[in-house]
Amino acid sequence: MDFVLVTGGAGYVGSHTCKALAQAGYMPVSYDNLSRGHAAAVRWGPLEIGDIADAERLSQVIRHYQPVAILHFAAYAYVAESVQYPLRYFRNNVGGSLTLIEVATALGIENLVFSSTCTVYGHPQCLPIPEDHPLLPIHPYGISKATTEQMLRSCESTHALRSVCLRYFNAAGADPEGEIGEVHDPEPHLIPNVLRAGLGRIPAVCVHGTDYETPDGSCVRDYIHVSDLAQAHVLALDYLRQGGGSAAFNLSNSRGYSVKEVIATAEQVIGKPIPVVFKPRRPGDVGILVGAARRVQEVLGWQQRYADLETIIATAWRWFQQHP
Repeated sequence: MDFVLVTGGAGYVGSHTCKALAQAGYMPVSYDNLSRGHAAAVRWGPLEIGDIADAERLSQVIRHYQPVAILHFAAYAYVAESVQYPLRYFRNNVGGSLTLIEVATALGIENLVFSSTCTVYGHPQCLPIPEDHPLLPIHPYGISKATTEQMLRSCESTHALRSVCLRYFNAAGADPEGEIGEVHDPEPHLIPNVLRAGLGRIPAVCVHGTDYETPDGSCVRDYIHVSDLAQAHVLALDYLRQGGGSAAFNLSNSRGYSVKEVIATAEQVIGKPIPVVFKPRRPGDVGILVGAARRVQEVLGWQQRYADLETIIATAWRWFQQHP
């Protein structure tokens, strides 16, 4: 069985991807410092505790397992936090990724799949956003991801490290079999907070901004099920192992839903109204982010299994009900 090193494997998308890797016949090795991940989410392979900025520890783990590839999720990923603490994001996301890439190239790793983000595009110049859209991030989180993409692109010819950068839109939902789900503290994401408000665990869900140039004034986002994201990572890994060249792909639903539409759909799923508080816009937020997913479908053969917003919310609802 081939080992795959999964940095951030104890996190939300990383843990779902570990399950998908195991189902595809790989042995995922989660490498995580557990600052934001959860050891309980590591269920399909070994957990190695370490930081991506620790070159010695990384080298030790890679030499021990001899992975065929690295899937790189480890990062801070809160837009508002990145605006407040930019240097923290550059140190962790850029500095940590640089150390990881240096160690990987020194030890002969040839395949790396990178967890990127749609925020590398900044304010969209066209919708839906294609992969050849200029990278113009407007906050430190997006800048940190775009910088890591550029580092990886520079390594293909000089270090024989080929990479696939997967630019997520909004990851959402939970494992349909109920084995893992979304756990953040604090929780920055809309759908979990909508459901937490519906369960009475928080007083209300906050809607940040009602004056965007959208049909109902609230932000519009493209939501994609976390298990579909996970499957795309397995396909990207297989693509690289079969000799595919470095590439970047959007992972998107190709359809946007406003914050108010998400709340209304959640109310249908749970069968009761959800308390809402309206607040001003947050720094760094863009009005509409919707991506084009045609390229990943054509090149990797990726197809969504849980594209419907009601289905996405329903899987998250089952998880939150079972995990107080």
